[in-house]
Amino acid sequence: MGSQAKELTERFKALNNEMIAFVEKCSDEEWKKICPDEKLPVGVVASHVAIRHYGAFDWAKMIVAGEKLPEITKEANEQINAELAEEQKNCTKSEVLGFLYENGSTVTDYLSELEDSNFDRTGYFALTGGEISTKQCVEKIILQRGNDHLNSMKKAIG
Repeated sequence: MGSQAKELTERFKALNNEMIAFVEKCSDEEWKKICPDEKLPVGVVASHVAIRHYGAFDWAKMIVAGEKLPEITKEANEQINAELAEEQKNCTKSEVLGFLYENGSTVTDYLSELEDSNFDRTGYFALTGGEISTKQCVEKIILQRGNDHLNSMKKAIG
């Protein structure tokens, strides 16, 4: 494992562990509180992170493999997120914890196997309107946005 892989893997593990601890301690009442930034319940936002943001590592895999990234526009991304929010509106803590453990393990395993040179690879990503590197995909979409959502959930429950 290269130094970038080690650092990003550790950062991801820390985020995932914090997400798991947060979800585990949420009461049923807190699970339903509305997050100020997303205007969605805590449970739905937690599910969104575990499914969509952790799922973004598929884009990182595509960049590493030199594959064309999907032509997802901002509007299409918002529609996908809205559909997931509707689908997950009654999600349980147990279900979300399952996503966090399973998807978290998948992301951790993948990141830890990458060579440092893989993080410099780029691909055109319509959602960002330009080239994005594997490292940027992991840092911005998974880590930064995942942490933003976690902070919003924390604000919701005070």
